[in-house]
Amino acid sequence: MSDIKILLDENEIPTHWYNIQADLPNAIKPPLNPKTGQPAGPEDLSVIFPIELLKQEMSVERWIEIPEEVRELYRLWRPSPLYRAQRLEKALDTPAKIYYKYEGASPAGSHKLNTAIPQAYYNKKAGIKRLATETGAGQWGSALAMACNFFGMECTVYMVKVSYQQKPYRRSMMQLFGASVIPSPSDKTQAGRDVLAKNPNSMGSLGVAISEAVEDAINHGDTNYALGSVLNHVVLHQTVIGLEAKKQMEKAGYYPDVIIACSGGGSNFGGIAMPFVYDKIKEGKNTRIMAVEPTACPSLTKGRFAYDYGDVAKLTPMMMMYTVGHDFMPPGIHAGGLRYHGASPLESQLMHDGLIEAKAYDQREVFDAAKLFAQNEGIIPAPESSHAIKAAIDEALAAREAGKSRTILFNLSGHGYFDMGAYDAYLSGRLQDSSLSEDELVRALEALPEV
Repeated sequence: MSDIKILLDENEIPTHWYNIQADLPNAIKPPLNPKTGQPAGPEDLSVIFPIELLKQEMSVERWIEIPEEVRELYRLWRPSPLYRAQRLEKALDTPAKIYYKYEGASPAGSHKLNTAIPQAYYNKKAGIKRLATETGAGQWGSALAMACNFFGMECTVYMVKVSYQQKPYRRSMMQLFGASVIPSPSDKTQAGRDVLAKNPNSMGSLGVAISEAVEDAINHGDTNYALGSVLNHVVLHQTVIGLEAKKQMEKAGYYPDVIIACSGGGSNFGGIAMPFVYDKIKEGKNTRIMAVEPTACPSLTKGRFAYDYGDVAKLTPMMMMYTVGHDFMPPGIHAGGLRYHGASPLESQLMHDGLIEAKAYDQREVFDAAKLFAQNEGIIPAPESSHAIKAAIDEALAAREAGKSRTILFNLSGHGYFDMGAYDAYLSGRLQDSSLSEDELVRALEALPEV
């Protein structure tokens, strides 16, 4: 019987992040200034980001050194464990080998701390006193609140209102670490007031919450903005996941045939995928790499590859990405972290170039997969991560039907112990699917800017 846990020593924590921009067959297009439509440079972004993060955002160096202060904090939970899902394999009666990288072992309960810590570190070095941010499900807000606490900084979190109501204990966790948590849309910013004027009962979206956080940062000289996904430097920081996973799969004696992660903005997907995309580009590996999203917000599977704003108020640069439109207001599904209208430019470019693939699932089938996983592996997964579980189960069943073994690796990006309200709704039969209609999609895409 093979090992259930494949572990690394603390001295095996990566010393450098991997930057996929060094190896892309086709470089991503530059972000555009939202007012002029011209390529945005450091001078356009330095009002809300420290210079070191802007250098990482635009760097084409393959390896970027992780500061020792950051690695020291990583040691609180890294390297994270890799598990062989033997009980799930048995339940599925599959010849497939299923492995999962468990990022829920972090103090914040998800992968988000991998970038929250370096972002707080670089901002602290730049003399910033406070960070403003948005959060959907609360995983990113929890991570940034914790990171700001570690570095003695203040933190303001604009939490998407539907998640603010659905996940009160995530809110409590952020407040425990000293953060101020504001339901978005709020009356604290012009962006929030504009949304409420149109719809006083708005449940919010990540696009709205981003607008509020960016406006907050722009209007306060001691404050910068921090984003938990989408941007190049965020994906860069997350590559510690895939770099560790490669070492662990090597220890296990297998190389994955399929790599899977859920995808909203693209941070945990990029984190596990990018080091393996390198192998695909440089060594010709034929590994399938799959991003999984909700049918309620299908940017990769039904969106358009185009320039779009990152937020509703059009304060952020326009990015070339797969998007369903910055005005899109997704249904209040429980996978709050996947309710973003666009995908990371890096992930989008890989999708456009055919190096990765994407799949979308409805909410109830995702929770069915989460239940099966929890009953066999003993971990209750976050609704976001459960999208990856559903795809992994489908791949394992396909292997059974084909009578062929295959090695599946997925990223279990966070635990679901703050999501029991969602599981209550599922178990009571109140959980409904919220697919996006074609009419809604057409209307959202019509709002894309002309560039």
